[in-house]
Amino acid sequence: MKKLSLLLVIVTAVVGIITACGTQGKKNRIGTANADVLVVAISADFPPYEYVEKNQYKGIDVEIAEAIGEKLGVEVQVKDMKFSTILGAVASGKVDVGISGISITELRKKQVDFSQAYTTTVQTIIVKEDSVIREASDLFRFGKYRRVGVQTGTTGDLYCTDDIELEGLGRVERYNEGEDAIKALVAGKIDCVVIDQEPAREFVKRNQGLKVLETAYAEEEYSVAIKKGNKRLTKHINQALEQLKNEGTIQKIVDKYINESKEED
Repeated sequence: MKKLSLLLVIVTAVVGIITACGTQGKKNRIGTANADVLVVAISADFPPYEYVEKNQYKGIDVEIAEAIGEKLGVEVQVKDMKFSTILGAVASGKVDVGISGISITELRKKQVDFSQAYTTTVQTIIVKEDSVIREASDLFRFGKYRRVGVQTGTTGDLYCTDDIELEGLGRVERYNEGEDAIKALVAGKIDCVVIDQEPAREFVKRNQGLKVLETAYAEEEYSVAIKKGNKRLTKHINQALEQLKNEGTIQKIVDKYINESKEED
């Protein structure tokens, strides 16, 4: 009986090892945390890149994430969270990637790895139509002390903190969502909002009396944020993006949302 019990223990242990190895192999096929699932963090307050419509996530980044999932042969699960928490979620492994209008910066590179860029954009400035701020350089005039609204954790926040607040040229007011910054601008609590170009156009469309300045604040590229050191997932994401670019899929997705938005103006 003792020999039989020992044999059962050995067999169980061997089966457990084989199963674990099989699961581990499947789990690490492309480097996602869970087998056959790509968990994507977005901040669904950033139209036309990500937003909620009829209880569904939509937008450029959402469709790009789904297209990546198709190329990788995995299910895409979207998690909505505040933009300022996305990189932390990626770095800690709570999500596999962040695809949410995330621009590459040297500071962010210390926290996460990035894929190749999948599209470009510019940081723009929203003001009231009768504003004395007529171009980007007006934000850097000594003695004017501008009150600038930004969404917390965005590159608009980073740029304005360095260029304006730390230089003593004005005060940066930070908001959890871009919409909150726009409300503050409409209410006269701030002088302008610095935010990405396409969301800026959407916000202006929804709020009378506002405009986007013709001169951009900065140019930048959007990329997929990936946990630092996860070379396998980075490789597969880059391969998927390359294929999607070559097929014209990414451009079609971008054009679908941006061209439709322009036609409605």
